[in-house]
Amino acid sequence: MNHSAILKQSKKYEKQMVAFLREIVAIPSESGQERRVIERIRREMNKLRCFDRVWTDPMGNLLARIGQGPRLIAIDAHVDTVGVGDPSEWKHDPYKGKVAKGVVYGRGAGDQKGAVPAMVYAGKIIKDLKMRTNDWSLLLTCTVMEEDCDGHCLLHLIGQEGLRPDVVIIGEPTDLAVYRGHRGRVEATITTHGVSAHAAHAEQGVNALYKMARILSDVEELNTRLAHDEFLGTGSVVASFIECTTPSLNAVPDSAKIYIDRRLTAGETIEIALQELRALPNIGDAEVELLRYDETSWRGYRAQQDKYFPTWVLPQDHALVQGTVAAVEAVTGSTPRIWRWGFSTNGVASMGRFGIPTVGFAPGLEELAHSTQEWVAVDDLVSATAVYSLLPEILAARADDLKRSD
Repeated sequence: MNHSAILKQSKKYEKQMVAFLREIVAIPSESGQERRVIERIRREMNKLRCFDRVWTDPMGNLLARIGQGPRLIAIDAHVDTVGVGDPSEWKHDPYKGKVAKGVVYGRGAGDQKGAVPAMVYAGKIIKDLKMRTNDWSLLLTCTVMEEDCDGHCLLHLIGQEGLRPDVVIIGEPTDLAVYRGHRGRVEATITTHGVSAHAAHAEQGVNALYKMARILSDVEELNTRLAHDEFLGTGSVVASFIECTTPSLNAVPDSAKIYIDRRLTAGETIEIALQELRALPNIGDAEVELLRYDETSWRGYRAQQDKYFPTWVLPQDHALVQGTVAAVEAVTGSTPRIWRWGFSTNGVASMGRFGIPTVGFAPGLEELAHSTQEWVAVDDLVSATAVYSLLPEILAARADDLKRSD
């Protein structure tokens, strides 16, 4: 397929894609509340009349398929977002989708609704240009609840719905670079117990907060001696939240709990992470527990799993990495950076749990995710659309290499 024809077609749809992105940015869609944005994306998919099938699974993920070939290529974008925090901290209304100087602003513009128009209109371009689809099938997954529990949506699709792609492209922001992995993570709690007493007679009690203070120092020190990997970086541990129980503000607290975010680099496991916490010098009789996710989706599906998200890395010479690089080169005329995310993505399920070759490619800047400055460049949206359109043919041409890589 002529690469310039694909890029020309992407530019043709620029206005429609920007309008579509602005509309989905304008729809608040925090985890578990994605119904309206899913319905809006589905209307766009149906309007374009380019997909062989469009449907919603029992969890609430929106799926669209094109092509009849044996190799299934999935492109994933989660459509839930975090909240906006203090609206006064935003220069532009986070739910307006303001466009200025070639940029679309708003919550989710980069993380990661920006990938959605690119994915959807890639399907339109494939149909427009009558690109060959008998060697492959393209599955678009607009997934939910990722911000709450990354990977559970793909865990459901692959493990429960039986949709197992041959390869997965994650639409988290990469600034048009090709990403091939990231650190994993564990969420845990540490709970201390004390004995309550009146604050006027504090010596009669045991202050659970004081016990926790010593453990907090241990956690801070643990962060200085974790494993390092040249590609993924160093593991980390952060105490991210604290709470306590006490009969009143004039009493000694009888329990305290901290929440732990533990990032796992290469070679670190859930067992290592939990054992390190249980071996802290001042842990005493405190309890270390792995957190469990248990929430209900917008469709009433009960999502449950332990909050462990595996580390994953795809080798740089893997055919999926090199095929994605080739697609970017064809569209942009330059070789993209090959790198990794600092945060976690749905790749913890596709590659981390199921071993399905996974890469990341999308418009947007990772460092703007969850910030009050979130935006995505229109030119990058157009380029990403062309790359997504071209990827199936490039990967189909490398089918033998992909088999050997697997």
